[in-house]
Amino acid sequence: MLTPARACAVDFGTSNSTVGWLRPDAPVLLALEDGKVTLPSTVFFNADEEHTVFGRAALAEYLEGYEGRLMRALKSLLGSSLMDGHTEVNGRALPFRDLLASFIGELKRRAEAQAGRRFEHAVFGRPVHFVDDDPTADRRAQDTLEAIARQVGFAEVSFQFEPIGAALHYEGSLATEELVLVADIGGGTADFSLVRLSPERAARAERADDLLGHAGIHIGGTDFDRVLSLECVMPLLGYRGRMKNGAELPSSIFFQLATWHTINFAYTRQVWSDLQHIYRDAAARTELDRLGRVVSRREGHWLALQVEAAKIELSKAPSATLQLDRLDHGLAHEVTREDFAHASRNLVEQVGRCVADLLTQAGLRREQVDTLYFTGGASGVPQLRARIAAELPAARSVEGDLYGSIGAGLAVEAARRYG
Repeated sequence: MLTPARACAVDFGTSNSTVGWLRPDAPVLLALEDGKVTLPSTVFFNADEEHTVFGRAALAEYLEGYEGRLMRALKSLLGSSLMDGHTEVNGRALPFRDLLASFIGELKRRAEAQAGRRFEHAVFGRPVHFVDDDPTADRRAQDTLEAIARQVGFAEVSFQFEPIGAALHYEGSLATEELVLVADIGGGTADFSLVRLSPERAARAERADDLLGHAGIHIGGTDFDRVLSLECVMPLLGYRGRMKNGAELPSSIFFQLATWHTINFAYTRQVWSDLQHIYRDAAARTELDRLGRVVSRREGHWLALQVEAAKIELSKAPSATLQLDRLDHGLAHEVTREDFAHASRNLVEQVGRCVADLLTQAGLRREQVDTLYFTGGASGVPQLRARIAAELPAARSVEGDLYGSIGAGLAVEAARRYG
């Protein structure tokens, strides 16, 4: 390619986002924060300083103790019933659509500042399914994202499946043809594409015959955070504890605190009132004291970050220790890889069945797949990776750029579509 592409590529992810732009003799991914190509999909509305910050800076200000509202896993709102609602930020109602627009607009501004030019055309990545088993809701989610992209200044917007973006990136490294299963497991979804790739095929304008099948399921890294939290951490706050009459404590607040995009719902006056009523009749007083501290001090996001860090550590080590002294002086809690595997067994099995069904639908034998290409941050979860690999006994496993493959591959698609 002798001239820069007209269009950029946007990988708006549940946990991290990137912007790609194909140009001669330069990196494909644009630096978005402090020289890094990823921008965590996080917004912090700082009430003390009366400003809004994004990405790593948002997490830093939140952890420094500023008053305000932290929002993560923004993409999870697409296709959910929350999308047409609003949240309270610093005393005012903020529509969730405007929240997403503020982040995607910031992505565009940073990419344009780094590129030194405006972008009016873009290819956005999308999961195979925003919403499982509901084509109408899935289409509505894409339409919502397209409307937001146009709202922030993109005149022309089109979409490509995220695993296809990863496949196009991987194809640039190939010397021979391969039949590849791309496993893109991000923060919110697990998406799979079966693709024939080769240097010769890469030169073709039309690739429909090379795409043998797609499948996806709404399971990703934040779901693994949730089950790890519920199984190993929320019991320290009273989850599955008992009232004095033997009944189990109400569980809704624990699910709210274990799920990234509902944590803020645990901070309402109604929840605090309900907790006081529960406390009077509960047997598990020590645990509920900790829960009260989480809610009254708004430590839910801090706790979720500790769980996420433990999940990441368990991808590399047999155990991880959570330091929870903010909840109780000297409190530390060890979780093991076996604990994590037990907590996530149902999620892992659902993803495994999704892969098996894709192979059946494509009419392929398991032994025909040459390569299993992993991308997405959650693809590092050991038990998940092993379960997918078990479906493809002859395939070699290749790990791509876990956070950059999709954006880089979508940039190839953006150049092809828009020149």
